[in-house]
Amino acid sequence: MEKKRQEDLLIEAKNFLAAYKKEIGESVREGNNVVHVNFPRIAQFSPTLSETILESPEEAISLIESALEESGLVKAPRLRMLGLPETSETKIRDIRSKHLDQILTVEGIVRQASEVRPQVANAKFECPNCGAVLSVLQVDRKFREPNRCSCQWKGPFKIISKEMVDVQRLVVEESPDALEGGQQPRRINIFLKEDLVDPKMEERTTPGSKLKIHGILKEVPVPLPSGISTRYDIAVEANNLVPLEESFEDLNISEEEMKQILEIAADQNLLKKLSQSISPSIYGFERIKESILLQMFGGVKKKKSDGGNTRGDIHILLVGDPGVAKSVILKFTSTIAPKGRYVSGKAATAAGLTAAVVKDEFLRGWSLEAGAMVLSNKGTVCIDEIEKMDEHDRSTMHEAMEQQSVTISKANIHATLRAETTVLAAGNPKLGRFDPYTPIPQQIDISPALLSRFDVIFVIRDLPNKVQDEAIATHVLEEHQQEVIRDIVDPKILRKYIAYAKQKIKPKLSDEAVKEIKSFYIKLRNQSVSSDSTIKPIPITARQLEGIIRLSEAHAKLRLSDEVTKEDAIKAIELLKVSLMQVGYDEETQTFDIDKMTTGITSSKRGKILLVKETLTQLESRLGKLIPEEELKKAIEDKISETELEEALLQLSKSGEIFRPRKGHIQKT
Repeated sequence: MEKKRQEDLLIEAKNFLAAYKKEIGESVREGNNVVHVNFPRIAQFSPTLSETILESPEEAISLIESALEESGLVKAPRLRMLGLPETSETKIRDIRSKHLDQILTVEGIVRQASEVRPQVANAKFECPNCGAVLSVLQVDRKFREPNRCSCQWKGPFKIISKEMVDVQRLVVEESPDALEGGQQPRRINIFLKEDLVDPKMEERTTPGSKLKIHGILKEVPVPLPSGISTRYDIAVEANNLVPLEESFEDLNISEEEMKQILEIAADQNLLKKLSQSISPSIYGFERIKESILLQMFGGVKKKKSDGGNTRGDIHILLVGDPGVAKSVILKFTSTIAPKGRYVSGKAATAAGLTAAVVKDEFLRGWSLEAGAMVLSNKGTVCIDEIEKMDEHDRSTMHEAMEQQSVTISKANIHATLRAETTVLAAGNPKLGRFDPYTPIPQQIDISPALLSRFDVIFVIRDLPNKVQDEAIATHVLEEHQQEVIRDIVDPKILRKYIAYAKQKIKPKLSDEAVKEIKSFYIKLRNQSVSSDSTIKPIPITARQLEGIIRLSEAHAKLRLSDEVTKEDAIKAIELLKVSLMQVGYDEETQTFDIDKMTTGITSSKRGKILLVKETLTQLESRLGKLIPEEELKKAIEDKISETELEEALLQLSKSGEIFRPRKGHIQKT
């Protein structure tokens, strides 16, 4: 009966292939033994054959491959399925034992990818008792034979053939978009072989890539020292891979939702309404919420004339006293921003943030595993308590934040992964709380190189203020009563609004916006400086100029506009000014000074240090190497105050340029 059924199916397959001859011919002309077949075509032509593919995929696929070989069109053909029905689509977390040996479609992000190695992927055995052919998937280091046949024969079995193929193992993780709040993404092993690991395809299966996999679910025995465990692992033997476009998010926006999006965009107070929808449980922080909102929309990535790329992602850093709700804002942003991830400084390492090389237990080689910044490619990563991270771990973020890639060279793996990721970070000052008498940049325990990569930096200080304290208390208590109704946008609609804007809107700078940004930049760069200052401060650099452009493009996206207007540029300049006032304002010269933010030393202070150095050199030529402090004070008293002199000497001794061999004397090194 079984033999008769197989013969009937083979005839069905041959008839189908006869109707599909043209497409197969094209595949052969490309010099390819791989034949792609659309499942709906099979279902339309032969319901019996399509049902067999879903119920016994291995048998049906091998029958169609036999029919292909018999037709003489393709030698050693490989059938790759496309367009499997929705019934075969299964979430990784929903896979159970009932799915074994069935064809499935799973979606996810590649978390880990091993090297490509040849091995025995499949071995066929013949049962000497009933003549049945048994196929065994080989995934262990040890060559495996069947445990028993369906006729209860326990062995030995005769080996008919061994398939030596190129094999690669992927670990695919559920996409964060598909998860509901706080769920841990599940993983599954995917085995690829033959044409699925050719160099062209390998480029699409690097960690961080999003894939749709059609494959057959197999059980993998777990070896124990004394035999085999009763518990089995599962793995998908891939039949076909479909690389998914890494769009911001594949959100299905219904007509009703589209209407709501356009209604929101037409609102006169659009920025205020949407920014209030960011962490509505937190009172105030208008400028910070506006910046985070614009960060989620992002600027436009552009290709430069020299072939390089200009990033469109806006990076934001929040530094503040404890208890000002930084973590709440970060946690909310990670849930609202599609492809968002939340990591905490103390629990994050360089490998967890960027990428790691790990030992592959299955294929006995090395595997490349993606970290949070690679997995959030085209999304947002929220890093809490950034100052508690190890300095070495933080240094790995430099490349990911500016070049938008992660280069890894460990073991025998050299790879560059894409990390077009927006960073929202938060941290506390060095001493836990801000000291009102110390310049703010000196209290942020983050290297100047990393600080300069943030487009906007906000300082949040928790200072007593009767009016504000009353408003915060009212807001918090209302939240606890849970009776307050606010005019905010539903998080689901906000998420879809952002996704729609990111996918469809690519605004260009108008002449008015260019003029506004240009005049602000030139005016600030050439601002008046008091005549007695030794060095002119540098208020902002081209990096901040690019930040303004990104913020103004994001503001245009927010309005769903294809053009960046003068108003967008003014809003971006206003936000940057707020940030500069907090971390880059020099009280002494009453001007902006970017050096204060990046190095902690203002230009006016640097000028005084240089003056002290020059005076010491002059005194050395007159008095010899040992210079009395009194002589230095006499020589410099008209130019700078005694406190400023002490500060300059302290800075010079810190940098190792001077030392005090004995009390009251200074010597240059």
